[in-house]
Amino acid sequence: QVQLVESGGGSVQAGGSLRLSCVVSGTGSIFNLYTVGWHRQAPGKQRELVASITTDGATNYLDSVKGRFTGSRDNAKNAVYLQMNSLKVEDTAVYYCHLNLRGLLDFWGQGTQVTVSS
Repeated sequence: QVQLVESGGGSVQAGGSLRLSCVVSGTGSIFNLYTVGWHRQAPGKQRELVASITTDGATNYLDSVKGRFTGSRDNAKNAVYLQMNSLKVEDTAVYYCHLNLRGLLDFWGQGTQVTVSS
């Protein structure tokens, strides 16, 4: 059973930083075959993709976070990270870790709250 456990969320003032972590279990030896990423959902809004990291390490970001957020993965630790700098009030949301295996299987974490105050 694949499980994703996020951590690192919290409350921070605008301009601050947070680092989200996602530890994955249950993928066996094929974690490196998953595309991984982070999504977020703010109250009253649809869930949106914030950052994705492909199997070869290529990254893709939501336009509004480019230059501020950095997604990464550590295949040896079955972990995914999101470094968030220069946080803005509009970054407030629940952040979800996500795994996708070749477009066939999707797995989600339980979410971690990020609150940015002015």
